[in-house]
Amino acid sequence: MSATTRADYRRGALLVTAAIVVWSSAGVLARWVDVDPWTTLFWRSVFAAGSLLAYLAVRDGSAMFQGFARLGRAGTAMALCFAISMICFINALALTTVAAVLVFQAAAPLFAAVLAWLFLRERVARRTAIAIAFSMLGVGLIVSTSGDAGRFWGNIISAAMGLTYALTVVLARAERHVPTTEATLLGVIIVAIVSAPMAKFQVSAPDMALLAVFGIFQMGLALIMFTTGIRLIPSADAGLISVLEAVLAPLWVWLVFAENPGTLTLIGGAVVIAAVTWAATGERA
Repeated sequence: MSATTRADYRRGALLVTAAIVVWSSAGVLARWVDVDPWTTLFWRSVFAAGSLLAYLAVRDGSAMFQGFARLGRAGTAMALCFAISMICFINALALTTVAAVLVFQAAAPLFAAVLAWLFLRERVARRTAIAIAFSMLGVGLIVSTSGDAGRFWGNIISAAMGLTYALTVVLARAERHVPTTEATLLGVIIVAIVSAPMAKFQVSAPDMALLAVFGIFQMGLALIMFTTGIRLIPSADAGLISVLEAVLAPLWVWLVFAENPGTLTLIGGAVVIAAVTWAATGERA
């Protein structure tokens, strides 16, 4: 590996790691802001859309509109899946523990492997198949902890989040010509439109400041860092780094709010994270 290649790899790894650390603050911000999930979704999406539009304008200038013209049906489908995943994510955080939600998100790469096998006829490696089996065991442990209807539905919504995010990944893999940043921005705009009828437009100044941080930094800036960094490192390495989010997010919430996800959730989460990490190290090799 040349010095330039090593420098690019380090820069990519640092950008992806920074994005994951920023993304891991979602649980804390969702717990901190004193508004309902639909209001959170609306204002988070408004601020995120503004930051992504500004980024595209600086990066591409007037050519940014050509990216939207290239979206087509595949790009629109990616945006819809991403929008559904975001809606499920915020609503799940309101119903169940942050640890449970992030475990389903961590399992998304394995969900994507199953969907790619079903729809793209991609071969599933033996190592990945074993990891999928163990991750399903971990997910089963988490769902078994649903002691009330709210947490049960929170876990179901979390599973829907993981599946729709995995479908977004599969679509991006199948349609590599689709500009992902533009598709993501369209997804954010869809979330804002869908959540607007249920959202509250009068929000206190402290909550609005938190929502601005949620949209501009936690979502917009992190997405920019991730999409920039992922071009410089192998996807398997990015997948390994992404596992950090499932570890850090519950840790921040535990430190700030003393949220205890329960023993079985921790065990199930550990099984899923270990399975994802094991599968990613096999791909990396």
